[in-house]
Amino acid sequence: MVLDGFGFSCDNGEKLRVTFALDCCDREALYWAASNGGYDSETVQDVMLGAVERRFGNSLPTSPVERLTDYGSAYRSYQTRQFARMVGLEPEHTAVRSPESNGMAESFVKTMKRDYISIMPKPDGLTAVKNLAEAFEHYNEWHPHSALGIVRHGNICGGEPVIG
Repeated sequence: MVLDGFGFSCDNGEKLRVTFALDCCDREALYWAASNGGYDSETVQDVMLGAVERRFGNSLPTSPVERLTDYGSAYRSYQTRQFARMVGLEPEHTAVRSPESNGMAESFVKTMKRDYISIMPKPDGLTAVKNLAEAFEHYNEWHPHSALGIVRHGNICGGEPVIG
């Protein structure tokens, strides 16, 4: 599982910060959250929990799942690391000053900004978040890695997948 985030501005100058989790097997965007106040460890924990629930249902993973993030303080805080382990995730971080080593997340951010955010109406934060929900849904239907030959979450990683 990969966790990361990105920001963008609305037409009225309001800034939004999006935190997301991707499934490393099929690149599905498992869960996301947006806020206009940046992000903190609580937001990251909410996204982790939502992603685990979407991927594994009401059960925790039977063995630890690697969780790759950058070195942002919200991702590496003691509380976030403890919470990650509690829900079956093993914290891993990209190299310091090397966010590009998280290529899956970087590719996702580029796709979201190029194919969705650049063209969606975003006069204000509320409208932008509503349109982001549609963007994430469309991404999951049509954008997961084409080399996998799938467009919806399948059982290619083991375990019991959950289609939300």
